[in-house]
Amino acid sequence: MQALYPILDAEMAAAHGHDLAACARGFAALGLRTQQLRAKTLPGRDFLALADRLRAVVPELIVNDRLDIALMAGAAGVHLGQDDLPAAEARRLAPAGFVLGLSTHTPAQVAEAAAAKPDYLAYGPVFATTTKSNPDPVVGVQALSEVRRSWSGPLVAIGGIGLDTCAAARRAGADAVAVISALWAAPLPVEAARQFLLALER
Repeated sequence: MQALYPILDAEMAAAHGHDLAACARGFAALGLRTQQLRAKTLPGRDFLALADRLRAVVPELIVNDRLDIALMAGAAGVHLGQDDLPAAEARRLAPAGFVLGLSTHTPAQVAEAAAAKPDYLAYGPVFATTTKSNPDPVVGVQALSEVRRSWSGPLVAIGGIGLDTCAAARRAGADAVAVISALWAAPLPVEAARQFLLALER
């Protein structure tokens, strides 16, 4: 799994004046084939149109929350949260080879999610995050390392990941770090992604 998992947050990109598709193309040019589209407030019609457009520039587009959008857009997979469609139902509806990622925030959720045999698990928030209005409690790197011991599949650290914390998340056992705010708040998101890749190599 690639070390950096960019989250294409439509609302955050727009708020900072960034062209989402151009940035996604730039991320792909850095070798970041897998990127996740997140559009919490977009109406379904607009979400689908955006997913269709991004699928042309992102080799492996993962859609956040919305299995229906992912399937209609021909995306590579879907990322589901704790309040979304159950993982077993997503597996039943999705075609073979479709990627299923799941968000988890507690050891109990990790155990339950593992039973669904997802392609990867995200765990966090590892650090304090501002991308959710009502975030789950911060888990910290020690909890992330404990999840690494219980889950052998690909593990993504998420929540408050910055240039100064990404290496710690990797050392705790994460195969990848998912980044939102630190990319879109940067003047040049693609350059920020490049700096993350350099930091993750150290």
